[in-house]
Amino acid sequence: MTDPVKLHRDGTILEVTLDRPKANAIDLQTSRRMGEVFRDFRDDPELRVAILTGGGEKFFCPGWDLKAAADGDAVDDDYGVGGFGGLQEMRDMNKPVIAAVNGICCGGGLELALSADIILAADHAQFALPEIRSGTVADAASVKLPKRIPYHIAMELLLTGRWFDADEAHRWGIVNHIHPGDQLMDKAWEMARLLASGPPLVYAAIKEIVRDAEDSKFQDAMNRITGRQLRSVDVLYDSEDQLEGARAFAEKRDPVWKGK
Repeated sequence: MTDPVKLHRDGTILEVTLDRPKANAIDLQTSRRMGEVFRDFRDDPELRVAILTGGGEKFFCPGWDLKAAADGDAVDDDYGVGGFGGLQEMRDMNKPVIAAVNGICCGGGLELALSADIILAADHAQFALPEIRSGTVADAASVKLPKRIPYHIAMELLLTGRWFDADEAHRWGIVNHIHPGDQLMDKAWEMARLLASGPPLVYAAIKEIVRDAEDSKFQDAMNRITGRQLRSVDVLYDSEDQLEGARAFAEKRDPVWKGK
C-alpha cells in the first residue's frame, strides 16, 4: 500500500508531505502514520525543524476523510500518537514546525495547520471551518482560534463556517506570510534553514515556556522558569550552548550550536 505521507530529509530539516489524492483527507491509518512521523521527528536529536505541506497544488488538507468514515472509520476512534493528524496533541514537541499551506485548508486541515508554530500560505489558499454545516463541532479550532485571533472574528468563523482567503487569514494573524504558489516551498525551506541555524535548546525552552504559561498567571509562570522547574529551561542553563552563545557574543563571531 502506498504510504500517504512522503518524507524528504535534508540535513537537520524534515519535509512532511500529506499525499492522499484527490484531496489529502485524513483517515485513521493516515493519522496514525502522521503521528509516527512527528513522534520520530520529535525524538531524533539530529532533526531541528519540520515543514508540513500537502501534495499537489489544490489541497493542503480538508480534514477528516468522510468517505473513509462512511466505510467504517469512527470519528472518535484512536487517531494515534499526537491525536488527529499526528501533531495537534503531540506531547513535548519542542522543535519548530512550519505549515506550508498550498491550497484548500479547511476543517481538521485548518486545525492541523494551527498546530504548527509558523504558517505560510500560497496566495490561492482558501480556509474554512465548515463543521457547523454538517452538525458537528470543530473542537480543536474552538480551543485554539479564540486564543490566536480576536474573539469575535474567531466566533464568526466557527459559527458560520464561511470561507475566507489567504489575505483575510493574514489580516487576522492566522498565517504569518503569503507567497505566490510557485514560491511557497522555496520560502518554507528558507524559513526552515533560518530556524535550523538557530539554538535548538532555546527553541525547546521557548516552546515549553509558552505551553506552561498558557493558563498561568504571569508571576506563577515566571517563578517556574526562574526556579528551573521546566525541564528544557533547566537543560538550557546547564548546556554548552549557553556558554557558546556568551563566548560568540564576546568574540564577535557567529555561534556554533551543538544542541547540548
